[in-house]
Amino acid sequence: MTGNALWPYLVSPEDQGRDDLCAVSASGHRVRFADGGDLLCGTSGLWNVNLGYGNAAVADAIAAAARDASYLTVFRYENRTARSAAEALVRVCGPDDYARVIFSTSGGAANDAAMKLARHYHALRGDAARTVLVGLRNSYHGLTFGGFALTGEDLGQRLYGVDQRLVRHLPPNSVPHLTELLGREGRRIAAVVVEPVQGSGAVPLTEEYVGALLELRDRYGFLVVADEVATGFGRTGDFLATHRWPSAPDVLLLSKALTNGTCAAAAIVVSPAVADAFTWTGSTLGHAETQGGTAVTCAAVLATLAEMDRLGAVDNARKLGDRLAAELAEPSTLHPLVTGVTGIGCFWGLRLRTPSGGDLPQTEVGRVVHAIRRAGVIVHPGPAGVQLVPALTYTDADLTELLDGVRRGLDAYARGTDS
Repeated sequence: MTGNALWPYLVSPEDQGRDDLCAVSASGHRVRFADGGDLLCGTSGLWNVNLGYGNAAVADAIAAAARDASYLTVFRYENRTARSAAEALVRVCGPDDYARVIFSTSGGAANDAAMKLARHYHALRGDAARTVLVGLRNSYHGLTFGGFALTGEDLGQRLYGVDQRLVRHLPPNSVPHLTELLGREGRRIAAVVVEPVQGSGAVPLTEEYVGALLELRDRYGFLVVADEVATGFGRTGDFLATHRWPSAPDVLLLSKALTNGTCAAAAIVVSPAVADAFTWTGSTLGHAETQGGTAVTCAAVLATLAEMDRLGAVDNARKLGDRLAAELAEPSTLHPLVTGVTGIGCFWGLRLRTPSGGDLPQTEVGRVVHAIRRAGVIVHPGPAGVQLVPALTYTDADLTELLDGVRRGLDAYARGTDS
C-alpha cells in the first residue's frame, strides 16, 4: 500500500503519493505541484489544453450552464446547447462533408461508437458481413474495450481479454500491406480507422498513403474513420489534419481539445451518406452515454470554438509549427542524444539514443522524462523517446524555454545526474 487512497493512471506503485507528481493548480502554460515546483507544460495537458490552462471564457461558459441547465442530456431527449454545439462543429469541420454529430465522453468511447456505427451502417445497406475493422500498428485509440481492440500498441490486450478477432492491424504508411489485405478481405471490412498523425510516435500519414486509402475506399466500399482525437482543433496547423486530405473521411472523431480539456467530451462527426442510411431506414444507433452532450459540456465546446477564433489559435499553431520544424530540422543540433524526429505543427516526437550510443530502450524513457522535469519542463514519453506537444497559444519565449529545458534535461541524463 502507498498510504494514498488515489490510484492514478499509469503511475508505478513506487511513484504513487509523490508530491512532485501531485499537481495543485495550473495557469496559462504552467503547472504547480505540491512540492513547490512550477513547471512549463510541454504536453498541452494530455494534448487537450490547446488554449492554455484557466481560460476565463470557457470557465465562465461552464459556470453559467451549470447554474442554468445543470444536467440536460441527449439521452432520449435533446437540449438546445447540444443542438448549437453540433451545428457549430459541422460548420467548422465542413458542411459539405459532414451532416450530424453524436456526442460522447472520451476518445475511447467515441472509437467504440464509431465501430458500432460502421457495422450498423453496412447492415442497413444489406451488407451485414462487413464486420472487420482495420487499424494501424503503433496507433492509439483508447483503452475502452472497443478502442483498446483497435489500438495498435501492445498494452496488455491479451492479459485483459480484449477481443481482437474482428480487428486487423497493418503497418502505417504501407500501401502494399493495405492493398494486400483488401484484396483478401475487402468485402468483409466495415471501416479503416486511422490517426492522421499517429499519437504514439507523432508519425504523420504520407500523402501517398492517404491517397491510396481514399482510392481503395471508393473501390471496396468500406468507411474511412479519421481519429482526430489528438490532431483536431488546430494541433497540426490546420483546424483538422484531414482538411489537407484530397477528400474527407466518412466519420471524424474529436475529443481532447474539444472543450480545452475542461470536460469529458468527444464527438463523432458523420458524413451525409452515413447519416442518411439511418434516417431513410428509421433506424436508431445503439449507443448512449449518461454524460454525452450535456448542456455544460456543449457550452464548453461553443466557448472553446469562440476562443480559438479570438486568439487566432490555428494561425499561431502554424507559426509555432514552422519554428519547431526549423529547430528540429537537424535533430542533433537540439541535442546529441536526439537521433531523429517525426511530427508536424505542434505535435512532435523525439527519438533518442543512450549516452553509450545505442537505441534508447523503452525502460529508460522514464528516466529521460524525469530528467527533463527536473529541468523545469513537463513532457510525456514516446516510443524510444519523448514528445513535444506545446499549447497553440505558446509565445516564442515559451517555445524557447521548452527547447532549453529539453536540452538541459538531456544533458543531465547524459551525465548520469538525473536522479
